[in-house]
Amino acid sequence: MKGAGGTPGGIGRFFIGLMCAVAGGWLLMNQVQVSSGGYWNLWGYNGFGLSLIPFMVGTGMIFFNGKSILGWLLLAAGIVIIIAGVLVNLRIYFQPTSLFNTLMMLGLLAGGIGLMAASLRSAPALLESPKDPDRR
Repeated sequence: MKGAGGTPGGIGRFFIGLMCAVAGGWLLMNQVQVSSGGYWNLWGYNGFGLSLIPFMVGTGMIFFNGKSILGWLLLAAGIVIIIAGVLVNLRIYFQPTSLFNTLMMLGLLAGGIGLMAASLRSAPALLESPKDPDRR
């Protein structure tokens, strides 16, 4: 029977590591507060409308001709600009917590990832009979 990553054994270790990593990640994310950083400013003016221009032009070109490479490129660029603009304007804060809680969160996350990685390595089979030393 194959285990995690196609290696023999390690499936239990993988799931224990996954549970630890999920718990540590959830506890860490629970301490993070995200808020809006304000508006998109370009030379003192709101620049969000300008970020929609490549998106709108690309969408129009695709509706006119679905095989337009320039239309698809403009649409993709517009989506990337909008997503990047939203991410850049976020403010992310780590809420105050004790050192013990922080070490527990990071320890669970790192330990879980380590256990999952270790479970993907090939482990020697425990039930294998030893080779006969008289046999050559």
